[in-house]
Amino acid sequence: MRVRLFELRLLAAALTVLWAAGGGIVLIAYRPGGPLDLLVGVTALLPLLVSVASIVWPPLVRSDRGSAGVFWLGLVAGMLLIPSIASVTAQVLAGTSQPLLPSAQVVYPWIVALLATGLFAGLGISRQLIAETGIGKRRLASSLAFALVTTTVISGIFAGVSMADDAALRDKPAAHSRFGPTDAALTPPNCDKRLEDAPTAKLDLAVWGDVDRRSIGSVDLTGSRAGRDVSWTARVVRSDLFGQYGAVRTAESAWWLEPGMDWKSVAPSLLDGELIDDTVLTQSLSAGNRATAEDRGLEYVEGARARHCRVAIDGEIFAASFPQVAWLVGNASLETWRGQLDFWVFGDGEVGMVTGSVNGNAQAILPHGLLATVEIRLTATDRGDPVSITPPRT
Repeated sequence: MRVRLFELRLLAAALTVLWAAGGGIVLIAYRPGGPLDLLVGVTALLPLLVSVASIVWPPLVRSDRGSAGVFWLGLVAGMLLIPSIASVTAQVLAGTSQPLLPSAQVVYPWIVALLATGLFAGLGISRQLIAETGIGKRRLASSLAFALVTTTVISGIFAGVSMADDAALRDKPAAHSRFGPTDAALTPPNCDKRLEDAPTAKLDLAVWGDVDRRSIGSVDLTGSRAGRDVSWTARVVRSDLFGQYGAVRTAESAWWLEPGMDWKSVAPSLLDGELIDDTVLTQSLSAGNRATAEDRGLEYVEGARARHCRVAIDGEIFAASFPQVAWLVGNASLETWRGQLDFWVFGDGEVGMVTGSVNGNAQAILPHGLLATVEIRLTATDRGDPVSITPPRT
């Protein structure tokens, strides 16, 4: 029994370390600029009270079967905590002003881990109060009640403080933003006014599509542009392909990469339509297309003030703006497709983000399909920062 008690205390200590690591990161490094930043960090440490209780009162069970179940309960809590801590760490290191509770998909592992930790600790506490040799009905019921109450209370306190801090940050410019100027005195130009060409940009483009809500694949592209020089790689995932495309263009040379092949030298003019954000400006966001753009108002994007605009678009212009769409739809004609693009113009007069979609007849993509939809999300960040475009390693 002493060995089993030691093992349970060791597992409880490991859980405590994990909860301390997650809460400590938030307490020390989470500083989006809100008035309750410090309190968010303090509430992130509340689960420590539960995990420490399991060290003081280990959930000892005399039967081998019950003991194995309790041990696995603690392991599950720890395994759920590790990705949650990694997610929080990535967000804190990114330095954004986003709240810590962005969606249910992100929050649920943390809540399940807290519930498991509460049940783990509750089994130990109930052992001190209820005289049962194993995990009887009374002990299990009281432990479940303890887990539910502690999870509800701690989650409610943390969520309330976090959302209150986020509400105080809303519509407040940050000291710095990768999307553009944060000076509140700068008013982004109207949607139909001249757009400035960003001298450089860090590029991220996501393209994904579906036919009748069944995925046909996705494209994830990252790279950089400096003037008319560009360098990017794109991962393409389809049912029949998992490969990488790429493009590099310098002053007088250009290279192209396709799945299963090495980099090959091509004429620089062949990459005129592969400049990502610059291509979008000359195609979908040309002055003519923006003449009737809808002004959706001013917003803050990660602390940078921007004007949210929307334009209607047809499939041909969409395909010319985002030639990567062809990797998903093949030779299908988008002539009859229709959709819209939302774009955000920042205080420097440059476009930093574009989202949108088009849809139309799917039979050229899947013979038995009805409606096909392709969506995109493009960000051009750190515009104006120095960028070096170098030839690929061939």
